[in-house]
Amino acid sequence: MSDDRNEMSIPSRPWSPRETSEGSQELAPMTSAALEHSVGSVLRLPEGALDSGQIDIERAEDTMIINMGPQHPSTHGVLRLMLELEGEKVLRTKPVVGYLHTGMEKTGEELTYVQGATNVTRMDYLSPLHNELVFSLATEALLGVELPPRATWIRMLMCELNRVSSHLMWMATNGMDLGSTSMMIYGFRERELVLEFFQKTTGLRMNHNYIRPGGVAADLPDGWEDDVEIICDTVLERTYEYDELLTGQPIFRERTEAVGNITAEQAVALSATGPILRSTGVPWDLRRAMPYLAYDAVDFDVIVGTYGDNFDRYSIRLNEIRESIRIIRQVLEQMPRGDYRVQDAKVTPPPRRRIDESMEALIHHFKIFTEGFRVPEGEVYVAVESPRGELGCYLVSDGTSKPYRMHIRGPSFVNLQTLPSMLRGGLIADAVAIISSVDPVMGEVDR
Repeated sequence: MSDDRNEMSIPSRPWSPRETSEGSQELAPMTSAALEHSVGSVLRLPEGALDSGQIDIERAEDTMIINMGPQHPSTHGVLRLMLELEGEKVLRTKPVVGYLHTGMEKTGEELTYVQGATNVTRMDYLSPLHNELVFSLATEALLGVELPPRATWIRMLMCELNRVSSHLMWMATNGMDLGSTSMMIYGFRERELVLEFFQKTTGLRMNHNYIRPGGVAADLPDGWEDDVEIICDTVLERTYEYDELLTGQPIFRERTEAVGNITAEQAVALSATGPILRSTGVPWDLRRAMPYLAYDAVDFDVIVGTYGDNFDRYSIRLNEIRESIRIIRQVLEQMPRGDYRVQDAKVTPPPRRRIDESMEALIHHFKIFTEGFRVPEGEVYVAVESPRGELGCYLVSDGTSKPYRMHIRGPSFVNLQTLPSMLRGGLIADAVAIISSVDPVMGEVDR
């Protein structure tokens, strides 16, 4: 009775939500066809069901549930897929993640903004500079600082080189997954050129801590133009050799054409980005759609596919290498002179040579690297186009030198949602090729 009285005492009034718009990133409604297909392709099982004996492994209707991974070289070591099979045909799939969990987001809340880039760079270890970039852009948005033009263009140069090296690594491993050991060797060979330049510039081949809030750690080395020219000329020429090796190869085409199809409606409904979304014909690239750095000052094409299959995703990555080289050549021509980091004493440590000459510089250096700098209260979300799609960083500052909350929108994590739709109706032999075409980096998934 008391419940009835409470319900009667609540005044009834119409509720109308305030009109809001996310602009170009507005979430489109999920179509009934996409909903049916995506739900029907997902294996709905509790994680421990197989181990606890809650279900029968072999069912009356002649289907069988098996595990692929996590101890499988073609599931990138730590991805587990539960597959329901009818013979060799995949009916439903359930991706299971968490085997590489590192807690990097929580770790990021215990590190200062100065230290933060050393943490995020290890998430997607094949494109570490993009992780550093998105964290730095988010921090700078909260600080309200404006970068010198040279710092912006250096960042763009390094990120495009990183995109080339990441796609080369994918070309190599995808070739291996499809049986081409030659492509594995060639991909690593060309990637080595880029990593050698990274080592010359940042001191490290991976996990650089080079792009930092306020700019970059150091200026480009002497002779960098010649090094970059050699990379561009060599890699561009080799992409045509890859064309000859793979694109027209009958076995390669049979393993990729009409395999792992996904429609534009499904990709949008599942929040896929990067080459997966573009393979369906949707020209969504944050460098063009929502320009950052100086991407609005360079000319490049957004590569799209038609059928949303493995071959389209291969073609997009191959051509994106060429487009990145096109951007890098424009950076070579337009690189401005000047500072490579913000000349703000509260954000930027003093030059190394000043530490031996000035007590004030020594104290300032000590405070920056022990206490860090304070960031005004606020929250921000910044996204960049990584080789795998939209890489976002959500930061909340409470006015201290450490983030109150940090969350990374990892494209690999979101893109894994497309696997059940891609695998449905295909053969288990195609599963390896389809997983490879998604290009997941599990350090980013299990961050």
